[in-house]
Amino acid sequence: MVYRLPEPLPWAALATPLAVAEDALARLDERLATSPIRHGWAARTAFADACASLALQGDLVLLEDLVLHDAGRDRHAPSQDLTRAHAVLRTRRRIATADPGWATTPAGLAALSEDPGGPGDQEDVPPPAAPPADAADGEGDFEDVDGAFAAELAGIDALIARSSRLLADTGAVREKSPLVYDPAWGETDRLAAWRHAVADTRILPPVLAATVAYDAWTALEPLQHRAWLGPLLAADLLRARAKARHHLPALASALRRVPRDRWLSREKSSRWLAFLGAVTAGAEQGMRDHDRWMLAREVLQAKVKGRRGSSSLPRLIDLVLARPLVSTTTIADELGVTPRAAQTLVADLGLRELTGRGRYRAWGVL
Repeated sequence: MVYRLPEPLPWAALATPLAVAEDALARLDERLATSPIRHGWAARTAFADACASLALQGDLVLLEDLVLHDAGRDRHAPSQDLTRAHAVLRTRRRIATADPGWATTPAGLAALSEDPGGPGDQEDVPPPAAPPADAADGEGDFEDVDGAFAAELAGIDALIARSSRLLADTGAVREKSPLVYDPAWGETDRLAAWRHAVADTRILPPVLAATVAYDAWTALEPLQHRAWLGPLLAADLLRARAKARHHLPALASALRRVPRDRWLSREKSSRWLAFLGAVTAGAEQGMRDHDRWMLAREVLQAKVKGRRGSSSLPRLIDLVLARPLVSTTTIADELGVTPRAAQTLVADLGLRELTGRGRYRAWGVL
């Protein structure tokens, strides 16, 4: 249960990739510092990073399903993988809104290490209402039947969630199930070893310190079934070291841009180099996304120029820039308009339909 830094550190191999990664991350953070779409960029990136976190573990969660699940508008009963992806998304939001460095403190780790099935990680999402028959989403004659069935399933899920919380309040499910968790795992010792490894990085440059933190988390596996927490802790370490003051880096998305065999190498230095390369690729992609969405914002704003002050189109622009995709029901809920009016607003902006379906369609800005 020990993670040791190599002696001496391979500075000759690390120096150039480290400098490039530090520079790319700093340029992205500086661009976001004064960006009018910084919050929208962060919101969109959070969804993609949550899906990437599950992909790193070999599970596939569609971005569209996660967005709809987060809005309480599931098209079908949520799968276990989708629920886990939403837990990653909520954890990322929690870390992003906390003080920099909170996640790696003993209090932060204790809060983030709660049992996903326990009271600290229960989802309290109201059951989605059945979409109206005139939602103008292109649904057929069976929409009211599908909506009623979805509402029934959501009601059952809500009942199960309330029952679980009630049992948790009585102390009936406070212990982790031995059928799921290994009682001899030794989480306390593993967490202590990881925190010791992080403490050894205080004299290292920020990006290299985050590299060690992530690699140690992967090697030690402190928390069972929470390997996805490693990239988030490393990202928060970058915030604590003032390398990412204006955003929480999407390190899971970045790691997906590196061949899997590189960051799973048995050689520690090879894994470090892969992580540094991922940070560079992720930061550069973040800048490209930012510039593309800024251009899309300018194009959309040009379309609403001269509209009356009470128009909902400017708010719709903000909404589509803060979500990877939106449905008419989402637009109706967020803007306080009818589904028919939401469909009209989508047509006025000329948004791109992303699903290619005739039912349960969604629009957005790529």
